[in-house]
Amino acid sequence: MAHKKAGGSTKNDRDSGPQYLGIKVNQGEKASAGAVLVRQRGTDVLPGKNVGMGKDHTLYAGKAGLIEFKKKRKVNFDNTESVKKVINVI
Repeated sequence: MAHKKAGGSTKNDRDSGPQYLGIKVNQGEKASAGAVLVRQRGTDVLPGKNVGMGKDHTLYAGKAGLIEFKKKRKVNFDNTESVKKVINVI
């Protein structure tokens, strides 16, 4: 006799991994060209000088240099103001 019942297929084996979003480098660190700086959904952090943005809003370094964070006041379409982070590569 068998010690276990027949296995068959199971319905709850599928799961996706975590997304690993967030800021990947800190202020004053060195970044090489093409390095991922921020992984985000939407534009929580805006791209500044020498920083590019991918189609999923990932920010990457356009050239090698030091990382600098600044804040920028942004006026929205309904005349409300918000303060956003801007990341630069110097």
